[in-house]
Amino acid sequence: MKHFLILHQVAEKVEVLSALSIKTRRVLKGHGNKVLCMDWCKDKRRMVSSSQDGKVIVWDAFTLNKEHGVPLPCTWVLACAYAPSGCAIACGGLDNKCSVIPLSLDKNENLAAKKKSVAMHTNYVSGCSFTNSDMQLLTSSGDGTCALWDVESGQLLQSFHGHTADVLSLDLAPSETGNTFVSGGCDMKANVWDMRSGQNIQSFESHESDINCVKYYPSGDAFASASDDATCRFYDLRADREVAVYQKDSIIFGASTCDFSLSGRLLFAGYNDYAINVWDVLKGTRATILFGHENRVSRVRVSPDGTALCSASWDSTLRVSWSFSTGSNYIFVLGKQ
Repeated sequence: MKHFLILHQVAEKVEVLSALSIKTRRVLKGHGNKVLCMDWCKDKRRMVSSSQDGKVIVWDAFTLNKEHGVPLPCTWVLACAYAPSGCAIACGGLDNKCSVIPLSLDKNENLAAKKKSVAMHTNYVSGCSFTNSDMQLLTSSGDGTCALWDVESGQLLQSFHGHTADVLSLDLAPSETGNTFVSGGCDMKANVWDMRSGQNIQSFESHESDINCVKYYPSGDAFASASDDATCRFYDLRADREVAVYQKDSIIFGASTCDFSLSGRLLFAGYNDYAINVWDVLKGTRATILFGHENRVSRVRVSPDGTALCSASWDSTLRVSWSFSTGSNYIFVLGKQ
């Protein structure tokens, strides 16, 4: 707890957050089973989601329109990601593959026919992310590895070995020239990797159960993790240590997903008790709780401009909160006013 107290001492003079009021503005319905993953397009408007129903759907989050629905041969599509250009999506799951699908302006085009397998693991694909271009894809897998692939040729460019159990999540460092990423898994470890060398450059072991999600702080100098031990933790990469734990005695269900507000002041964390807890990152206190989902929250993601929060759930829906009012705008871009 020593390091946790140090963070509180640093934040003692920071202004306390005013009361937060975040309301769901959109409920997206279209999947026939658990929604397992979602990702925002960089245009801040479109989203992709994947589900246990074997479908990947591209949405317009403003109008609720489904722009594309792509049926896949395998159910449990655990991972999906939007390409930086917005012209393609990637998805993978229990088929051990990660495929890239180019998107078309023609909504009637058969996108499934254009699907191209890029990555192949020896166990399920748990996560995927394009690097800073459409040409490279990073994947994590139940085979205990992460891998970097060339999208055009499907060639394995680099593999990352260091976890001793399933890797459940990965996140790329936010800088444009970012050559590092973080991964977390069932070995209760969060590992930071150099993409060029394949080396594990930092490792953190303080969770007491599986790490379900890892997410970089917006500055790239720290990251958060969400775990089945019912805590989220905050690690400072420069100090090479854990600096905060987000927990309450009343929270007994595992944390499945997390993401930061654009300023980094808030951490949104989805839990297996269907709630989203919103934490004040600096003070370590809970700012508010978001209710509405009727099953486990599988994914929370803040939009690229910080003005909206999307949550995906096993209740087969996605819920989007937009910052229409001054109050909720303050929530998402906190620290920029």
